[in-house]
Amino acid sequence: MDGFKIVLEIAPTLIALFFAIQIFRSSGALDLIVRFLTPMGKLLKIPKEVLPVIFAKLFSSSAATGFLLDIYKTSGPDSLAGFMSSVILSSTETCFYTLSMYYSVVGIKKIRYTLTGALLAVFVGTFISVFISYF
Repeated sequence: MDGFKIVLEIAPTLIALFFAIQIFRSSGALDLIVRFLTPMGKLLKIPKEVLPVIFAKLFSSSAATGFLLDIYKTSGPDSLAGFMSSVILSSTETCFYTLSMYYSVVGIKKIRYTLTGALLAVFVGTFISVFISYF
């Protein structure tokens, strides 16, 4: 019975997150962010098609997996973009999703230090994944 109660508590947050991701992707805002991040991606030698995977992974693992499957279809799983995306997905966490789910259930409202640490861990994991992908 407690499990069902928890599902009822997190369902609105989960549904809102999925809708927000779909709206974000359909509106073209993701393309705008990718265009904005492309110069930094070139500096770090990250292929342009990997940038949506990195950004989506912050919010939703399923959205990032969808982008990964798109890369597999266009570039192939053995391409640099496919391999790099796979490594990034397996070495980073969906920090906004995790924070919203766990903290909403527990009732924690101040997430400043946790968010800073989580974003730092995601960026370090992404950087290391890019570095490892070139070897």
